[in-house]
Amino acid sequence: MTLINHKFLLAARPMGMLKRTDWTFTQEPVAEPNEGELLVQLLYISLDPAMRMWLNDVRSYTPPVGIGELMRALGVGVVKASLNPRFEIGDHVSGLFGVQEYALTDGRGVTKVDTRAVPLPKYLSALGMPGMTAYFGLLDTAQPNPAETVVVSAAAGAVGALVGQIAKITNCRAVGIAGGAEKCRYIVHELGFDAAIDYKSEDVKQSLQKHCPRGIDVYFDNVGGTILEAALSNLARGARIVICGAISQYNNSGPMAGPRNYMSLLSNRATMKGMLVFDYVDRYPQARAEMAGWMAEGKLKSREDIVDGLETFPETLLKLFKGENLGKLMLKVG
Repeated sequence: MTLINHKFLLAARPMGMLKRTDWTFTQEPVAEPNEGELLVQLLYISLDPAMRMWLNDVRSYTPPVGIGELMRALGVGVVKASLNPRFEIGDHVSGLFGVQEYALTDGRGVTKVDTRAVPLPKYLSALGMPGMTAYFGLLDTAQPNPAETVVVSAAAGAVGALVGQIAKITNCRAVGIAGGAEKCRYIVHELGFDAAIDYKSEDVKQSLQKHCPRGIDVYFDNVGGTILEAALSNLARGARIVICGAISQYNNSGPMAGPRNYMSLLSNRATMKGMLVFDYVDRYPQARAEMAGWMAEGKLKSREDIVDGLETFPETLLKLFKGENLGKLMLKVG
């Protein structure tokens, strides 16, 4: 019986908020692997804010997805056939497989993962790109010191939730900015943040002054816009700002809004630095080992927001930009 692969191809450059017609949902027979190749059946596909940026035809850290090309996405799955000596049938693997049911690959960028102690979806959350981003973004880029105050935006999201917990592990205060009472309760009562600020019902600038009376030592930014401006208004001397993302700006039809009060960096002798997780690929094993250890000790938790069905991809991706997900958003394939 011939296997059929269903997949999403980019049909048009999105203008503003994403919509289903920006993609084409198509199908084709699954090809057999040639020498050196393996066939992976996708089980879970990661949905990340960066996917929106991959659709814009602008200069960036990676070329944009081309019109008619497979939609780029990270995923985890199982090897169904292999003519590559590095992989055997039944191996669980992670890689940049795209939004589809089956991926034929030569194995470059594909990593084996161990599901005996950690469930497979964790390799798209705490032990995947969000975990690596939180680990290196906080520990390498910001380099927090014990007793410092770390503030993180999108604190109930895949990256932000981990940043706050790692801050606590390194003996810092953790203050999270999130949208809605449920998310704020989650990061304080389940994840151990010291305080939460609900940007939907509070004045963020005033709340930061309340919860960070001596200023913000580290601000880990995932949203940009007015939240970034509020953080810049309450920096401690020598503060470090990590620019990880700007999800509030990704669907703008015009230019991104930059901070108007950037001179706070000068007066507070602060620094602002961008970070990309792909710069740390050679150190992923080290980070995964330490993160897995924290998870085993009960010091680090992750929540996965899993939606069934590949065909729901366009609508499910929108949950990220509407603030409807709690934890790491992903698709369960099949």
